[in-house]
Amino acid sequence: MRATLSAGVLFGLIAAAAAAPVPKDDAPPPVTEKHLKASQQNLKQLGLAFHSYHDAVGVLPTDIADKAGKPLLSWRVAILPYLEEEVLYRQFKLNEPWDSEHNKKLIEKMPKAYAPIRVRGKLGETFYQTFTGTDAVFGGKMKRPTILAITDGTSNTAMVVEAGTSVVWTKPADIPFDAKKAVPKLGGMFDGECHVLRCDGSVFLMK
Repeated sequence: MRATLSAGVLFGLIAAAAAAPVPKDDAPPPVTEKHLKASQQNLKQLGLAFHSYHDAVGVLPTDIADKAGKPLLSWRVAILPYLEEEVLYRQFKLNEPWDSEHNKKLIEKMPKAYAPIRVRGKLGETFYQTFTGTDAVFGGKMKRPTILAITDGTSNTAMVVEAGTSVVWTKPADIPFDAKKAVPKLGGMFDGECHVLRCDGSVFLMK
């Protein structure tokens, strides 16, 4: 069963998916090394959390769903205990959707690891997202993906990237991928340049 995008296909598509230029009136400050390192550190934290979750549960984290399989909360909520955010995790009602009267109050408590770098983001929104689809690690036929199922190798497979647009961090929303279509715009925090967290925990910058 194919569980991942091949390295050449995936990284070639990522490189081609540069974000649209930010309008000058809303232009953020120039990109600095400090900005880049801050996002790299965030992604490394997420990588450690993914692997710690896998070690504890036996599978990679996915969206929290109800008994019928309907996604309620994002994987970003699922890994909170592995980001030293156990207290926040326990405040969620895991059997309710992200926008329920109770859970939507927690959107504003977004952990620093998800916060936008350099750009002015909307309250509670993040650019850190996964690819989802039949040719990606997440959202395919394998409902509970594992490290061993990553057939193209963990160093060749993307786990989390910087999307072109932000989403509410608790919402089960990520980047849809269809091998027959163009990848949605990426690199929203750095004018088209995009950090990629690979499944082996390493991070690199696509320019």
